Amino acid sequence: MTEAKIFVRRYDPETKKSWISEYNVPVEGDTMVLDALVYIKNKIDRTLTFRYSCRMAICGSCGMVINGRPMLACQTKVAEIRTPIVVEPLYNFDVIKDLVVDMDVFMHYLKEMKPYIIRKEEPKEIIVKSEQQEPIINPSACINCMLCYAACPVFGYDQTFKGPAALSLLYRYLMDPIDQGREERLKIANDKDAVWKCSFWGECSNACPKNVDPAFNIQRMKLMLGLSSLK
Repeated sequence: MTEAKIFVRRYDPETKKSWISEYNVPVEGDTMVLDALVYIKNKIDRTLTFRYSCRMAICGSCGMVINGRPMLACQTKVAEIRTPIVVEPLYNFDVIKDLVVDMDVFMHYLKEMKPYIIRKEEPKEIIVKSEQQEPIINPSACINCMLCYAACPVFGYDQTFKGPAALSLLYRYLMDPIDQGREERLKIANDKDAVWKCSFWGECSNACPKNVDPAFNIQRMKLMLGLSSLK
């Protein structure tokens, strides 16, 4: 067992002050950054605040910036990144306390995408072939970790931009063979704060822990809108 030096950016909502706390944590080869933070919380500093839940890269709760990159703490091995390790809250969001950020703007944009099946016909049994499912498998893998928002330069300077994850979810329902809300969804995509604000840096796709590739999904919607305007 070795010892790793971990610096954590802290924030106190009462005093509005931010500072860096330094911790020395015992680690092994399979110790994740989240394990180190839990150790700090339990053994060194009970005041440290952060989110986590599943510890299996499924819930997306432990998204944070590690050595300058938005990452999942439960998926990042201490042994595989350079030390000292610097842990910060996700960029581009208001900080509530320490590593916990305010998710309200993100949740609002998700709701605007109408993330549910829209049917104009009466519900009935619908047989969907495997090849029809292919276009939605990738965007369906999103775990709403918000790493793509922390990596997105556009959202960084303009938070009216709906953002990568929300728009990728919109694409997922546009491509769903059961959904019948295409015109309604294209109208959402065509909003001035939606796909046309994306400047295709691709940082969202680089940050995604599930390889969802939101940058690609947004560009596909731009193409859909362009083709629909020719009809």
